[in-house]
Amino acid sequence: MTALTKYERLEAAGLWRASPEAQRRDVILSLGDATLVISDQHGTALAHWSLPAVIRLNPAERPALFSPGEDATEDLEIEDDTLIKAIEKVRTVVERRRPHPGRLRHWVTAGIIGLLVALCVFWLPNALRDYTVSVVPDPTRDAIGQRILNRIGRVAGQQCDGQIGQSALDRLTARVLDTAAPRVIVLSGGVQTATHLPGHITLLNRALIEDYEEPDVVAGFLLAEDMRRQATDPMNALLEHAGLKATAQLLTTGDLPDGVIDSYAEDLLIAAPAPLDHSALLTRFEKAGVRSTPYAYALDLTGESTLDLIEADPVALADATPLLTDANWVRLQGICGE
Repeated sequence: MTALTKYERLEAAGLWRASPEAQRRDVILSLGDATLVISDQHGTALAHWSLPAVIRLNPAERPALFSPGEDATEDLEIEDDTLIKAIEKVRTVVERRRPHPGRLRHWVTAGIIGLLVALCVFWLPNALRDYTVSVVPDPTRDAIGQRILNRIGRVAGQQCDGQIGQSALDRLTARVLDTAAPRVIVLSGGVQTATHLPGHITLLNRALIEDYEEPDVVAGFLLAEDMRRQATDPMNALLEHAGLKATAQLLTTGDLPDGVIDSYAEDLLIAAPAPLDHSALLTRFEKAGVRSTPYAYALDLTGESTLDLIEADPVALADATPLLTDANWVRLQGICGE
């Protein structure tokens, strides 16, 4: 293998010494196929040096002094700039073409480290969160949900707790959501429409009850929020907000810092509801026997963005049965005034 074609059979004069005690001899140097041949004036070869093993004994000095290896006793003095540059160039090229087991090991090590970092950054948080969500017991969920509710109450106003109105709300919730009904709480302010918390808690803004003439509107929001709760575990949303450190704390101690609870509660007050697939939502309305049109107009007074909920209403007005008696509806509308 020729290291560099431009330097094939390059020759020059030099001074060679076989050992430190020997005298220097005038020699002819021939740069060949990855080797440096040292010959006397008659052309007799005195030594063959492997270029990859050659070392420079006095870098950046003139004349250049070379040795065939670390432990070699020979040395070679060269003044010819062309040959010096050729030796350096050929040594560099040959060295690049040699296998480098250590370099491969470094790349493998770097790759493993990079993979571990990527796992820590991208996989570990999600895996830890998913695992924590799966093992958090119901009592812990209930306690965390109540802490969030308490924080929302301090920021946005207390919950409406009229007993007669709450009884009517429980009737409506059971009618719409069957036996899996959550604990539904009406707030005097705070949430924009409806949201849900860990511990099977659903929050409603009082306006959904007081500003409409029929319970179908609030029933629609109960159905929609229940779909969101079933689609995404509220504990998962909380831990995604909390971050890796707080998630690990919950897993190990069963508790979350007050700061996490406070910031999550504040975010819930301004967060827009997650969008829902209208086809799936209409199926829920049909199963519950609830008209979707009142809910659609509550979302958009013009009906433009909710036209499919209006046109595909699964329960015709003529076929609809009252969700509450008039008396219970009146009681529910007074839940915040008792």
